[in-house]
Order: sequence, then structure tokens, then C-alpha cells
Amino acid sequence: MSDTLPPADRLRFKPYKGPAAGWGALRAVTDHWFESKQPFKNLYAMVKTNQSNGFDCPGCAWGESPESGMIKFCENGAKAVNWEATSRRVDAAFFEKYSVTELLQQDDYWLEFQGRITEPMVYDRQTDHYKPIRWDDAFALIARHLNDLESPHQASFYTSGRASNEAAYLYQLFVRAFGTNNFPDCSNMCHEASGVALIESIGTGKGTVTFADFDKADALFLFGQNPGTNHPRMLEPIRDAVKRGAQVAVFNPLKERGLERFQAPQDPLEMLTQSSSPLNTAYFRPALGGDMAAVRGMVKWLLRWDREALASGGEAVFDHDFIAQHTDGMEQYLAMVDATSWERIEAQSGISRDVLEQAARIHRDSKRVIICWAMGITQHKHSVATVQEIANLQLLRGQFGEGAGLCPVRGHSNVQGDRTVGIADEPPAALLDALEERFGFTPPREPGYNVITTLQAMVAGKIKVFLALGGNFAQATPDTARTHEALRRCELTVQISTKLNRSHLICGHEALILPCLGRTDIDEQADGPQGVTVEDSFSMVHLSHGQLRPLSKQMRSEPAIIAGIAEATLGKTPVDWSALVENYGRIRDLIEDTLPGFDDFNARLKTPGGFYLGNPARDRQWHTESGRAQLVSHALPATLVDAETLASGAKPDLVLQTLRSHDQYNTTIYGLHDRYRGVHGGRKVVFVNHADLERLGFQHGDKVDVVSLWRDGEERRVSDFTLLEYDVPAGQAAAYYPETNPLVPMDSYGDGSFTPTSKLIAIRLEKSSAPKRIA
Repeated sequence: MSDTLPPADRLRFKPYKGPAAGWGALRAVTDHWFESKQPFKNLYAMVKTNQSNGFDCPGCAWGESPESGMIKFCENGAKAVNWEATSRRVDAAFFEKYSVTELLQQDDYWLEFQGRITEPMVYDRQTDHYKPIRWDDAFALIARHLNDLESPHQASFYTSGRASNEAAYLYQLFVRAFGTNNFPDCSNMCHEASGVALIESIGTGKGTVTFADFDKADALFLFGQNPGTNHPRMLEPIRDAVKRGAQVAVFNPLKERGLERFQAPQDPLEMLTQSSSPLNTAYFRPALGGDMAAVRGMVKWLLRWDREALASGGEAVFDHDFIAQHTDGMEQYLAMVDATSWERIEAQSGISRDVLEQAARIHRDSKRVIICWAMGITQHKHSVATVQEIANLQLLRGQFGEGAGLCPVRGHSNVQGDRTVGIADEPPAALLDALEERFGFTPPREPGYNVITTLQAMVAGKIKVFLALGGNFAQATPDTARTHEALRRCELTVQISTKLNRSHLICGHEALILPCLGRTDIDEQADGPQGVTVEDSFSMVHLSHGQLRPLSKQMRSEPAIIAGIAEATLGKTPVDWSALVENYGRIRDLIEDTLPGFDDFNARLKTPGGFYLGNPARDRQWHTESGRAQLVSHALPATLVDAETLASGAKPDLVLQTLRSHDQYNTTIYGLHDRYRGVHGGRKVVFVNHADLERLGFQHGDKVDVVSLWRDGEERRVSDFTLLEYDVPAGQAAAYYPETNPLVPMDSYGDGSFTPTSKLIAIRLEKSSAPKRIA
């Protein structure tokens, strides 16, 4: 079954000593370019990536520099383009050759490597094979299931962050006209805590900075992120910041090469001389989940210095004029800071008081500060509180405006845009009011299901139909065995997809695969080629035009597929769905009619680079209930490991964080290598500190089973993983996902966010019977 797949190497581990990017990135890009089987077409596509009249990178949501240039993609962007723009096909002949049971035996890398899905397929349970189905018949099958439900709330509609604004808007309009707010989406699994926290603190769930602000900041604080692997284009502004003398303070338990040294592929001198640039001026290594305590320690130092300055008549550290004019809650919060002991802060953060003083001085001595964070912050039980602790720090010093602010670094390329245009299980009343006024129907007002509550409802038999607009829901979600069981309980599962993945094989009683166009594909509709829009992490909205001819005429755009489902289910109400798809400008007109910030939507897209939606908090306008920013007070968690689990007598060997390899984006595996961590030829590894290996009686290269500990006492186990001695802080471990998603309990999620706690899993290691296999 592996005749088209490059042969897997034996697992090898050799610490990487080179810089991030540079020659290593160019070699990787070239390899993936040729693996696409259409290298010259893909080279053309790659130079159109992120260009005016080109297409938006299907990778991360990092924004674009306004300067023009031939190359505006990174290594991971090139991998994403080549991965999508392959000539390999998954068609009727493929599914005739392989049964679903046979395909389930393959790993995720093999599945997606097979190529683009080129025709709609329906699962035949009797033969255990997918077989072709006509588009109209597929739409009719979905409509029959939806219209036969006792309640619209028995269906749930997932959205991947790669869906365009036009597709997502049509999707939410259809689903709300159908009668439910059941909108689980990929935000629920990554940055939901950021949105929940920031809406309460500053009145908007989005970051407040623009791309240009990075050139004006005196200090950047980077919490819980690895840009070298997850959003490499961010390395350029970090490098530029260090070069011009700004401070870059990193908080990350792991020493990530992309945060240490960078060789710019577009810098001839660095490439020719094999030199590189530093990417930080200070590197702090907190305990997993200890970032909130670390920020509390910084504030405690700043508070001490502010009081000393005021007592001596010196210059205040806090911006008291800003606090008085713009904020509420300072007294309660600072009382909480005073009540938090240094012993507690040091124990929970894993960082000493003296080292936290160094971090606090960097913030104090910088006039303009940007704080960035990613999933190392948001995938904990106390993530909302941690994000609000970061917001409190910025509010105390008035760090909002030019060159300063808050920057949650999003993942998928349009995950922020999808939320902007209405993908939300708890939609704002203003959106529902606008839909009701514009379209003449009464949208549902009750909250819908998110990812976790969708899974819980599936397990309870309350969800009968599951429809996924992109993504790989079966693998991206926690507690893999229970998730798969939940999906199989559905009467119908529908996957709108570009490439084969495991979600297509975890079938409901009936199942459909509907092949859609990707970002690289030309989208031809009745009025000609269409462009779609996306919103990046900096609230810039821009147009994306596919460049390559689709592999099959059977592939349809996401808006066309949604319109087909909607029309089969609801008829031509509340809109003429087919007419909207003839020209996506008509969809954008509806977005303009119902959403703030989109005035003259179609006209403003003609500006190269798109337009800025704006952010009220950047302008010091606070859309909170009080009209003022809120310093929200939280006590530090009593314990980072689940208290009920500890109370049951369970004693974890280590706490584990799941993370991506360098040959990966979300659940898409581009290869079996992690260049920056020195791992080649395999993914079933656990990174462990030398002292912990000795303490637990293991050696580098030992095979182990990893068992997670949770209050329900159920066994969650992954087997035959290789232990690698690595520079991980004592007591911690790290491993790749989705391979370790089975260890994350479905019921372990963030307070107020429902985000899986994938960055802190209590585990036990057990020796495996499998032999060592490591070079």
C-alpha cells in the first residue's frame, strides 16, 4: 500500500545545531516541490502566494508585510502549497481498491499523501468501500437526514479555519435558517480562551496590534509559542526587532531553535557566510501552565517599583492617568497581587523571584510593549485567567496603541475571519438582530454546541447528523477513542474536504465525502473566476485568487457545496442560494449589509493588500458592559494537575504537552522529520529530561507505553513510543499530536473556554515489550 510514498527512515535522533530557516528551509521546500509531481506548475503557484491578485497562503494566519517582493512565503507555506497542489488523485478507482478497514490501518501521513479527492463519494456499509455519487443525490441525502430530524439541534456543523469568509458566511446563514447555533469550530481547540478572556477584559476577542506595530515596539514578549515551526513568517519581524535594539523576551519551557537563531533565506550575506541572527534577548523557561504565575510575579515587581517611585516623587511605573480614565478593577486586582506570596509564584511558575525581576525590568524599561502568545497559553484549564493576567499587565502600563498591545497569534489562515462573519456557538445578539432584519427569519437565540459539547452530545446520542466544512475533526479532537466512538453513533457524517484524512474513515451509519476546491485552485463560476476573502491575525481582509486548474470538474467550491446543501434542504429561502454563488460579490454584499466594518466591501478589496477592519481597543475604545477596560482578578490555581485526579491517589511521573513537529501543520503531516529537534524517520517519540529518565529507571531509546491519569479512572494509553533524552525542564515531557490526542480526556478542558487541556496532561510511563529501534 506504500508504492507512491517515500520510504520511511529508521528512527534517528541527532541534535540540530544549525539556525532556523536558511539552507535547511530551502532544501525542504525543494524536496516538497518535487514530491508534488507537478513542480513547475507549483513553482508558478508559490511565487503567487500572498501576492496582490495571487492567493492567500493556506497555512497560518500571520499577516503580510506591506512591502512588495517576489517571495512572500515561508517553508511551511511552501509545504502547504505543494501538499494541496499535488497531481495525485483519490478517485473512484482508489476507493474501489481499498476498503475503509484497510485504509484505517494506514497512518495519517500516508492517507493525506495519496492526493486530492476528485469526486463525491458515499460510503457503502455492505462492501466497506466508498463509491461515487452524483452531486444532486448527495445533496438530497443530506437534506433528507436534516429534514427528518426531530429538532435542528440534533445536527452539528463544524468549521475549519481554512474556510473563506464567503463560505463561512453562507454556512452560518444556512445553519441559522435551518434553526440551530451548533457551530463547533477549530477555534474551540486553540484560541477560544483568548477570545473569551479579551472580550471581558477589553471588549473585543481579537488582537489589538497591526503588522506595522512590530517595527515600533521597544519590547516583544512571546509566551507559549514556537514561530519557527508554526508561523515562520513571524521570524522576520522578530529578527528585525533584535537588530534595531528592541528587547525580545521569550517564555517557553522548550528551547526552540526558531526562537534562538535565524538565517534569513532572503539575506544573501547570511546565506553565503552561513551566519545567522539571534532571535531573543532573554529566554525564560516556565513550568507547564506556570505562565500566569510568571506574569503575576512581573506585576508584583512592577507594583513594588511603582509604589517606591510614588513615595519618592519619582516617575510612576504604572500609567495612572490611563488607569483612571480607561479601566475598572485595579484595586481588587492589586490586592490579589499583594496577597499572592513569592513562594507560591516561584513554585508554580518554575522561575525564581530574581529571574522574574529581570523580565519585569524589560517591561518597565520599554516605552512600547507587544505581548504575543499561542497555544502554550490557551490549552490549559486556567487559560482564560492567564490571558486576562497578560491583559492586566498591559492595562496597568497603558500598553495599547501604536507599537503596543496584545497579539494572540492565530493558527489556521482564516480562523479569525470565520468568527468575524458569524461562526460562533454563542453568537452576539447584534449579529442575530442583523440577520433577522435583513433576511426576514427568526434565528435561534439559545447557545449551540462547541467542539467538546458536540462530542458529549454525540456520546449521549443527541447528535444525529455531523457536517464538517474542512478539517480533520476525528484526529484534531481530544480523547481519540471516545471521539471515534461518538462519530460512529451519528446517522450521517459529511466531510467537505480537499484531501483524504482519518475523519473520512470514522463513518456514521451513512457517510459522504464531498471534494472541494482549495486555496490554490481556480474557482470558475457563472460570472467567471471568483476570489474569496480571508482575515489575518491583524484584522486585515484581503482577496485570494486560485492559480491552478482543478484536477477534476467534479470538484466544487465550498460556497457552491454549501449553497447546494442549503437549497436542497430549505429551497430558495431565505435567499436564492444558487444566484449568490454565480458571483461571490453578492455574498460580500450580504456581509456588508449585516456586519460592521465591511462598508464598501467589494470596492475596498481593490486596494492592494486589502483593508483593515479596525479594532476599537487599539483606539482605546472599550466595548465592554461598563464601557471601560476591566482588570479581572483571579487567584492562581490551587494546583496545575487536576485536583480530583491527585485526590484519587494517582501519582504522575511527568506532565506532558502535545506539540507539532516541523514537518506538520495542525493534523496535516508533511513528512516524518522534525529538523529543529533532530528527529528523523518517525513521530512516536517522547522528549524527556535526563534526570527524569534516571529517576524513573529508563534510558534514552527505551520503548514505553504512555498512560494518562484522570479523575474517571479510565485507561487512556498510547503504545510503543521511544524515549528521547532532550533539554526539557525537569518534571515535564513533550510528544507530537495527533498521536498523543488519545491521552487528553474529553472532559478536561479550560474554564470558560472548553479548550482541551493539551498542554498539561498527567502521565505515567510503562515499559513496552517492543524492541528498541533508534539509530
